[in-house]
Amino acid sequence: MEEIILQQAATFVTDLFENKLSPKNLYHNIAHTERVLENVTKISKHENCNAHDIFLLKLAAWFHDTGYTVVEDVGHEFKSVEIIKQFFDQISISEEDKLLVEKLILVTQSNLTPKTHLEQIMKDADCAHVASNDFFDISEQLRLELIYKKEEEILELDWFLKNKQFLEKHSFYTTYAIQKLQPQKEINEYHLNQKITKLEEKRANKSANKKTGRGVETLFRVQLKNHIELSAIADTKANILLSVNAIIISVVLSNLVPKLDNESNLFLVYPTLILLTFSVISIVLSVISTRPNISNVTVTKEMIVNNRTNILFFGNFYKMNLKDFEWGIDYLISNEDTLYNSLTKDLYYLGLVLERKYRLLRITYTVFMIGIVISAISFVVSYNFFINIF
Repeated sequence: MEEIILQQAATFVTDLFENKLSPKNLYHNIAHTERVLENVTKISKHENCNAHDIFLLKLAAWFHDTGYTVVEDVGHEFKSVEIIKQFFDQISISEEDKLLVEKLILVTQSNLTPKTHLEQIMKDADCAHVASNDFFDISEQLRLELIYKKEEEILELDWFLKNKQFLEKHSFYTTYAIQKLQPQKEINEYHLNQKITKLEEKRANKSANKKTGRGVETLFRVQLKNHIELSAIADTKANILLSVNAIIISVVLSNLVPKLDNESNLFLVYPTLILLTFSVISIVLSVISTRPNISNVTVTKEMIVNNRTNILFFGNFYKMNLKDFEWGIDYLISNEDTLYNSLTKDLYYLGLVLERKYRLLRITYTVFMIGIVISAISFVVSYNFFINIF
């Protein structure tokens, strides 16, 4: 009778997985279920379980992951219990056995410790892959399953580190598993640590080559030099505007203004006022574009450590005392991440300053050009107007 029930369970679970299990389940599928079933059979026989206990363990093994047909991960054990209750309606089994099978399914939760002998067997059978010769292949299947479900990349090194944490926390409970499976688990753990060491060295070398390579240093050197040269060009342009407009104002005040009290020169009043107005505006804008902007924030060690400031710019560190500034420079030298972050910030804020300068210069040149044109037009119009009158 029990064999017939197990055959019915096999048919029920196989059909369920074929029709309702997501193709994303590369690990939690019928192959894993059959492995657990095989482990349950092997461990229970060596643990001298009777036929009825083996039957209950096999029944739990068939259904322990059926909850994945309903949910992707969290809480699948409880869904598995709900599914086996539907199967219980089709067979004849005692209430005591039903409760026992449900407990065997629920004990497969990662955060639960088995209390009974049968629960220990079930737990060891579900995690026996850690002592498998195919451990890394099986682990890769689980990694791909999580990648497809979460739709985010899991790097190989990060995955191996998670596996290492799992193996360090994992324990076998049955005598058979401790004697027969534990040695292979330790071998797998040894190979896992070797893989982690190689990947960490590879990542460290790659990071070092990326950060300290000549290309990176050249990038910062060239870009900072270009930005400084562009800033100098902007300041030169602003100085040219200042000089030109200062000369215009000087000439107007010294030569034109004294002659405006003469009635014959009244036609010069409006052109002169317009020219003076636009020249003054141009000077103001030129001064604003070159006016330095210094931060009033006092830089602290915490800000340096957390990459919230850039002490390479004098406008940030001028409020620091010498001791703190020396500490900050030493910290940058000994921490490449922070150093390159500071250089990046320096490049970024130089770009913001340049954008402001060139935007104001464009406005200044536009104002100056419009002022000259309007002044010339007003001079012609005013001259013709006064000529017609007088």
